Amino acid sequence: MNQPADALPHALQPYWDLTLASVQAEALQLALAEDLFETLASPCTPEALAQMRAWRPEATRHWLTLLWSMQLLDRSRDAAGEWLYTSSEVARCYLVSSSALDCGDAWRFRLASLRDFGAGLADSLRGQNRPAPLASGERWAAAARGHLAREQAAVTAPAACELVAQRRRTESAWRLLDLGGGPGLVAVGLAKAFPHMHGVVFELPEAADVAAQHIAEAGLASRLEARGGDLARDDIGTGYDLIWCSSVLHFVPELSACLAKLHAALKPGGELICVHAEIPDEPEAARRMLSYYLPLLWQGRRVTQAGELREALLAQGFEVCEAQPIALPMAPATALVARRRVK
Repeated sequence: MNQPADALPHALQPYWDLTLASVQAEALQLALAEDLFETLASPCTPEALAQMRAWRPEATRHWLTLLWSMQLLDRSRDAAGEWLYTSSEVARCYLVSSSALDCGDAWRFRLASLRDFGAGLADSLRGQNRPAPLASGERWAAAARGHLAREQAAVTAPAACELVAQRRRTESAWRLLDLGGGPGLVAVGLAKAFPHMHGVVFELPEAADVAAQHIAEAGLASRLEARGGDLARDDIGTGYDLIWCSSVLHFVPELSACLAKLHAALKPGGELICVHAEIPDEPEAARRMLSYYLPLLWQGRRVTQAGELREALLAQGFEVCEAQPIALPMAPATALVARRRVK
């Protein structure tokens, strides 16, 4: 039987969904502020929770139901038929402060920064304000101490380890350059997964100090070095077996010069794993990516069109071996594996 035409989503539904998402964001922000997911580590009824926190029982029930619909809470009925709510696996893993992978504060930072950008969109379009530079050392250091560290530990480092494990044997000795490594936790994660790996985290000096601290705390100072410098001007070393370069090329002044420098830094046969978002040709995929990367583009930073980065790598003599999607915080990206040819 054909579905009635009036039951299909209206053409405006995607734009109505934008307004509805703001309510969901507020519901999650309130849950984080109230430490709800820690509290609901054990099952609890809305009435008991409301009494414990001096909240309105009816409002509490509806709020928990919304969070359940967002898959942040699980629920089951007790013997009396009342709903018992408890934190979902995702919430317990990523949204409680006691978890090593907690990204709650990072999520709130992202929400606040994107709202600030959105609020200034009209003024910026008319040239009435100028956003602060994104790549200053102090800003990167602050990010490396805060949300970047949380997101690297929870998202980027596990993704990097999974990808590198497809290309490197655990027992082999090799040398890494983590370019623009921020807090250094990708290098730390790789060093733990590959016990014979040594490497360098190259970052702006202020952020490199943060990476050095994380390396020392992990007990890896004998195998990893944090080196401060400017990618465009300073020496990054040579003889690397693998370079991890994630979301760095958005900020370099000359893409071709940077890629030539990375090519020279690799051993013959060495590989560059180049992890960046590009603007897709399909509108739905482009919407997901541009919602996050528009602030970078607004700043005059580089976000390439789909396929441009591959062509730029080929132009510098790389052999592009593989491309695969990879999960990064906020928006999906593509990992291009490019090899320096053995002459």
